[in-house]
Formats: sequence, structure tokens, C-alpha cells
Amino acid sequence: MKTKKLILASQSPRRRELMRLGGWTFTASAPDVDETRLPDEHPADYVRRLAEKKARALPGEALVIAADTIVADGGQVLGKPSDAAEAAAMLRQLSGRTHQVYTGIALSENGDILSTVRRTEVTLRPFSAAEIQAYVQSGDPLDKAGAYAIQNRDFQPVASFEGCLANVMGLPLCDLSRLLGKRGVATPQDVAANCQAYFGQPCPYYEKILHED
Repeated sequence: MKTKKLILASQSPRRRELMRLGGWTFTASAPDVDETRLPDEHPADYVRRLAEKKARALPGEALVIAADTIVADGGQVLGKPSDAAEAAAMLRQLSGRTHQVYTGIALSENGDILSTVRRTEVTLRPFSAAEIQAYVQSGDPLDKAGAYAIQNRDFQPVASFEGCLANVMGLPLCDLSRLLGKRGVATPQDVAANCQAYFGQPCPYYEKILHED
């Protein structure tokens, strides 16, 4: 496969960290795009559109990788909280309940777009008022969709999940590897093994995802 210059259209430290699990060499540059949701836009359509929009926003000869992640509670989309009060409200809303996390991934090369969407079902454990207050005061929820980080070892918000765990962190790696393969870009490392080691648990989904059309 060819060696291509890769640009990650994000400055998210979590996405950069996940990218390294695949061994890809890349640079990061976050585009400034309007992220307003369209009226009655389905969460899956919303994240795909935004990912494609971000990918197109960085023109050039490089292959651009863009992603967008949202939390959906029924028909309500929960993005990043605007302040501590909104973060606390989101955590109270999601406490002890199941919601959906959607991530759209888009690759852009010379204007040619390839994209997909991954969905994960996530159930959060019940939170006490004191736990929510302490977590919000830590500042961790303020740049996270849905106001929580699945990887936070102190708060440990997730009770159970069904689907790709890396998706909840913002970048479903097996989907990315599959899409890059369609663009002639190899995955230098065993991304499925590295992802499972990173999260410390087995994944029953990676083979199916890696071989989707």
C-alpha cells in the first residue's frame, strides 16, 4: 500500500491518543466549521455530515481524517456542555440510564469523500449528587460530549456498553482502519489488539467491523 500524508482534522487529545494505537503517522489541524444541527436531523446523519464537512475544510494533497461524536438520549442530542451547570444537568439526565453514542468518520482526498457512522449503546451507573458535583469541579466533563469521559478512572461512569468502546472515546479505530484500507493506506500496527490492551478488555466486535463492506 502507498505511503500518504495523513492529517487528523481534530486537536482532541483523545483522538490523537487513539490514532497512535494504529501506528499511523499524522499531523493534526482542527478546522473551524459551523456545527449547528439541522432541524429534525437524525444523530447518525448529523455526525456524518459534520465529519464530512470537517474533512472538506482542510484542502490539499493530504488525506484528511475527520470525526465527530455526539451523545443521543432518545431524540435529544447532547454535545459538549457550555458550562459547569449544563455538565451537571447532563450527568443527572444520563445517570443510571442507557443512551447512544454516535461517531461519524470521514476521509477526504482531493475532494473525494468516504464516510461511515458507528453507534454504541452505553449504560451509565447511577451517580450521587456529590459525585456529580466533584466530577464537574474536576473540569473533565467540560470538553466531552454528554459531559463524561468513559476512560476516566476516578469517576468510572460506565456500567455497561454494547458496541465499539473506542467509539465512545471519539474514534472507532477498526472503522478507521477499514476506511483507510479502501484508500490504500495500511495500518502499521494490530489496531484491534492494541485497542483491547488499551481498554483492558476483550472486544467481540472488531472482526465484524474490520470486514464490513
